[in-house]
Amino acid sequence: MRRVSFGRVFVLSTLLAALAAGAALSRQEAKGEDPLGERLARLEKLAERQEFALEQVAKKVDDLLWFERVGDAAWIDKVFIPTVPNPHETPEYGIANERHPFKMYAYLFVPRDLDRDGKHPLLVLPHGGVHADFDTYYTHVVRELMEEGYVVIAPEYRGSSGYGKGYFEAIDYGGLEVADAVCARDWAIDTCAFVDAERAGILGWSHGGLIALLAAFDHPDKFRAAYAGVPVSDLVARMGYHTDEYREQFSAEYHIGKTANEDVEEYRRRSPVWNVQKLSIPLLIHTNTNDRDVHVLEVEHLIQALKAEGKEFEYRIYEDAPGGHSFNRMDSSLARASRREVYAFLAKHLKG
Repeated sequence: MRRVSFGRVFVLSTLLAALAAGAALSRQEAKGEDPLGERLARLEKLAERQEFALEQVAKKVDDLLWFERVGDAAWIDKVFIPTVPNPHETPEYGIANERHPFKMYAYLFVPRDLDRDGKHPLLVLPHGGVHADFDTYYTHVVRELMEEGYVVIAPEYRGSSGYGKGYFEAIDYGGLEVADAVCARDWAIDTCAFVDAERAGILGWSHGGLIALLAAFDHPDKFRAAYAGVPVSDLVARMGYHTDEYREQFSAEYHIGKTANEDVEEYRRRSPVWNVQKLSIPLLIHTNTNDRDVHVLEVEHLIQALKAEGKEFEYRIYEDAPGGHSFNRMDSSLARASRREVYAFLAKHLKG
């Protein structure tokens, strides 16, 4: 029996769907039933559906890679859990949004050699990026955390890609996504008897660093320590130096709906630098002077604000470290040394 690859089947089915749609549009045009503007609008919707469908396929493939690349070191599960409601949903059947929780995916990693009769520290690891996802870019980090003996939960908070349009447009950058990360922490503690509720920490890079900071600021009773690598720190400043395409992701109608120029206070509310007065747990920050994504000026502003509030924390500014924004997430001697510094900090507060 001839074996047909999944990739070929998917490409062929996508092509056939496109051809069928094109043929249908041509028939309608021949009948004079479909003006050009309507045709273009329908084609745009078709392209959008195909884009989301491709992202969902890519996510399923990457899920398989997690088991292939980390399965020898970790017991892995992907769970589907309720979190706080999405206020932008359209209510149905008379059920108000506040009665209808958002449903979120999260990855759970447990070291294979973990003694499940004991109690062990938990780390929440939110991914970075706007509309990104927790993909196998983090493989080596998860493997190292398994060696360190942590239980890790990685939330695919609202706005993550690979789960369709509704999930994508539920984005709430610096807002309810932080609640999603906290809900992931609570779920792990409630569900995994081998997790110690008193030893939970949070770490993240870039956008994930912003989530780690805001979670630490707003929920000091739930986290004992936090690490923020090259963290997005000041959305007001960020909107000033980034591109129009980037800014439009925030001012989109389904997101904040306004530019920073139109609502400065809303962007401040979502920025760690304007919330530093809340810090009360141990914190380590790393940044890099040649970062082309989160400019060092954002993180320097965060560091200066924390100092101005008299907060105790640790930080390190790397000088033009190779890798820029990804400098300590790479497979280099400097990156490994930097991650060892992160793990030593976490161990001091979560394993003591």
